[in-house]
Amino acid sequence: MNPMDPNRHNQSMMGGMDRHGQPSNMGQAHVTGMMPQQVPGGSYQQKQMHQMTNFTNYSTNVNNLQDEAITTSDHQPTTSRHPLTPAGPSSVRSDATPMTPRSAADFGVGPPQLQNIVSTVNLDCKLDLKKIALHARNAEYNPKRFAAVIMRIREPRTTALIFSSGKMVCTGAKSENESRLAARKYARVIQKLGFPAKFLDFTIQNMVGSVDVKFPIRLEGLVLTHSQFSSYEPELFPGLIYRMVQPRIVLLIFVSGKVVLTGAKVRTEIDNAFKLIYPILKNFKKRG
Repeated sequence: MNPMDPNRHNQSMMGGMDRHGQPSNMGQAHVTGMMPQQVPGGSYQQKQMHQMTNFTNYSTNVNNLQDEAITTSDHQPTTSRHPLTPAGPSSVRSDATPMTPRSAADFGVGPPQLQNIVSTVNLDCKLDLKKIALHARNAEYNPKRFAAVIMRIREPRTTALIFSSGKMVCTGAKSENESRLAARKYARVIQKLGFPAKFLDFTIQNMVGSVDVKFPIRLEGLVLTHSQFSSYEPELFPGLIYRMVQPRIVLLIFVSGKVVLTGAKVRTEIDNAFKLIYPILKNFKKRG
């Protein structure tokens, strides 16, 4: 065999030479079995190109299927899956709306009930407290103990502190309307005793509400996590004191789940404070 023959390399690749320098078929069967699918009348390079063309066509078909699936999902809001993906529990919509956190009302808790309202009014006249204590019903006056007349009425069930300066504090009402009505009744009693009392600057100074969240609370964990807003000294007071910044409300939280809210000027502040504190209390619910 001529060493300069250009077919020498191809012949050696296909099967090698026998001992007489002629092409051998010993390895051809082995190599042929590993070669791609034969193309009649084509060379080895043409066979490779044929297989690469088949692979490219297959990839194009798969991409077309994926594009069709994406286009279908864009036009149809219902659940869609890839045509090659079998149906099963995994074929769940990923764009489903997440569940919103449940509020206190969903668990039958709240809203807080008003337990006490403190209001003030200016009668705009000087008062003789001894005369009021002697002539008015359900009134008591002990200047050594407290420098005001303590007067009570049954409907609405409230208590008034009447000062000689003409200022009056009304406590015990369960609603804003009851507090105003009670203050007017006290002013009317003062007028009947001969004082030129007026009814000026009626103002609600404080509202107290209470609610039961109906589950025990881990106060130790709450005070550690919210130490900036809360204090808990069980040796001095059994409840945790939580001072909310906005709204400016003070909450007394007890391990039994009872909560007292105080410091509000209007009813909505108590309701908003409870809506904010309830998810926090849920995170510190005692288990077991």
